[in-house]
Amino acid sequence: MTTQNLVIPALDPNEAHLVSVGSHPHPHRVLGPHHVDAGVLVRALRPLATSVSLVIETGARLSMSHVSDGVWEALAIIEPGAYRIEATYDGADAPWLADDPYRFWPTVGEVDLYLFGEGRHEELWNVLGSHVREHQGTLGTAFSVWAPHAQAVRVKADFNGWYGVAHAMRRLDGNGIWELFVPGVTSGTYKFEILTPDGRWVDRADPMARYSEVPPATGSVITQSSHEWADSDWLESRDRADHSRRPMSVYELHLGSWRPGLSYREVADHLIGYVTDLGFTHVEFLPLSEHPFGGSWGYQVTGYYAPTSRFGTPDDLKYLIDRLHQADIGVIMDWVPGHFPKDEWALAKFDGVAVYEHSDPRLGDQPDWGTHVFNFGDSQVRNFLVANALYWLEEFHIDGLRVDAVASMLYLDYSRNDGEWVPNKFGGRENLEAIAFLQEVNATAYKRNPGIVMIAEESTSWPGVTRPTSDGGLGFGLKWNMGWMHDSLEYIERDPMYRSYHHGEITFSFVYAFSENFMLPISHDEVVHGKGSLYGKMPGDEWQKLANLRAYLAFMWAHPGKQLLFMGSEFGQPSEWSEERGLDWWVLDQPMHEGLHSLVRTLNLVYQGEKSMWEHDFDTDGFEWIDGGAASDSVVAFLRKSSDGDRVAVFANFSGQPVAMRMGLPEAGVWHEILNTDAGEYGGSGVGNFGSVTATSDPWSGRPASAEVVLPPLGVIWLKLAR
Repeated sequence: MTTQNLVIPALDPNEAHLVSVGSHPHPHRVLGPHHVDAGVLVRALRPLATSVSLVIETGARLSMSHVSDGVWEALAIIEPGAYRIEATYDGADAPWLADDPYRFWPTVGEVDLYLFGEGRHEELWNVLGSHVREHQGTLGTAFSVWAPHAQAVRVKADFNGWYGVAHAMRRLDGNGIWELFVPGVTSGTYKFEILTPDGRWVDRADPMARYSEVPPATGSVITQSSHEWADSDWLESRDRADHSRRPMSVYELHLGSWRPGLSYREVADHLIGYVTDLGFTHVEFLPLSEHPFGGSWGYQVTGYYAPTSRFGTPDDLKYLIDRLHQADIGVIMDWVPGHFPKDEWALAKFDGVAVYEHSDPRLGDQPDWGTHVFNFGDSQVRNFLVANALYWLEEFHIDGLRVDAVASMLYLDYSRNDGEWVPNKFGGRENLEAIAFLQEVNATAYKRNPGIVMIAEESTSWPGVTRPTSDGGLGFGLKWNMGWMHDSLEYIERDPMYRSYHHGEITFSFVYAFSENFMLPISHDEVVHGKGSLYGKMPGDEWQKLANLRAYLAFMWAHPGKQLLFMGSEFGQPSEWSEERGLDWWVLDQPMHEGLHSLVRTLNLVYQGEKSMWEHDFDTDGFEWIDGGAASDSVVAFLRKSSDGDRVAVFANFSGQPVAMRMGLPEAGVWHEILNTDAGEYGGSGVGNFGSVTATSDPWSGRPASAEVVLPPLGVIWLKLAR
């Protein structure tokens, strides 16, 4: 092998300079192997080296000549194959031998580029970000990032001493995908250095990173998954099920303050034991995506594809979810696609200008939270978000996503005054692009994962939130019933003496109960920011507070819709929730609070065993009034019904006095008390019907049978006909 008397193509000095400072948008056009008439020309960047050699995989070596600005070259007559570069430096103890990242073909394929260009790459997480893989027979890490306005992009990392000049990326297409394969690297922390359109170098975390440093550190971390899932039985059962016709009671929790100090793995046994004992069907985690400020509870996300590292690795979270599934507990996670924080190292002005957000602040800023709004009209941004939903559902086996702040996405004038928003093309306030995004993400999620549930936190009367997208709806499976939450809390916070004057607050929700597929939420939002705990909202002394709370929860569990209860409310936490401390677990040592805790266990047990309480949550076949107009007594009575003909009669007395009244029932016979919130075991006074009432064939209020029913003060009873 020789290079004597062969002509080597000249290197443009400007090209050499751009490569030497890591500013070349196509460094592979200069560096790496290039086929020329005389053979294969290999160039490498080795600034300050005293000598450089090309080491062929056969062991042969060629001396390289310095061309310009630290660029060295050698001409090989034959294909050099998997070569390496050896460089010596003054003062160094030994030569530096390293593989060449510029000898590799792109790791992002043409189909991937096309799909992302169309905004239709449903598995984007397998393409962008950092991925340890074998490429051209060599193990290393493939880096890729979307930065459409960047002049140049470099990888800076611990493997290069946080000096990214030697690892400049190449731009692959007009959409702005940049890529580099770094051989031999399988772990470490990194960021992207981006040369902005106005000539500034800025550091950014990887938007597609699947793991991050523990906040307040902000680096992205190369990660590989080795978790082997063992929840196939759960997934198969889930995918065959119709969640609308199954029991669903959700325990919402903030992982960091449920049992402070526990990791994803450490919390598994505690959480599974607790939720199983209480009988909840699902847990719902406040957002687990990476976020820099703990006080945001996870609702200001910087790492959409990275589980927060506060509690461990991505595989540790998979372990927790896997264990929950094996214990027959579903997992829902809060998801925040509406807005993101303005931290300058994350998504905001990612490549120096607006990329993920809209460039017009009237469309791109969220005044309520001091955040940016995603540009839902950009196909690549929309792709980023749709793929993110699929990522959590498919890579982490999440059973459902609760989509945060949907109303802020639907309305262009949300929290904005006149002149602060831009109407849509028809002159309206509806955000047509956000609507299309929500329809796309829901339709795609259900198409690929039919057993999951998409849940909207939507606080307005927007029509068709849970209507299928094929019928023009948004396509959600469930919608939080914020109207029920607001009205019922206002009612239950009143002194029982005055409730009769506000009876409509507790009955109005039945008017629209079947207009959407509703979930009844008593969430974290109701027990923070000076609102006090759920227990603290109740009027009266301690006994009355707990009696009110027992009655309220029993009414909630009986009301049409699925249930969600935030942690601490199940045992009557006295203090307002704060993410900075754990729950008031000590109150469970007090018999009255333990009684409430026991009631919640019974509620879930009885509820799940009675098909009538959940089979027809979303249609009128499952509900019938007994008496909704007993305002003077503060009594509400209704039937829940199943397709099998079973019925449960629900009687709620929200007054402070026992009430004895004749009630119409659909059938004569013995109706057993399957629940009484005033029972002594729950801390009640023991008022009731000695376990049952006998309905006679005496018509009452248009019904063929009736019975005298004793309703305890601030109490709820459920009756079921004996068969």
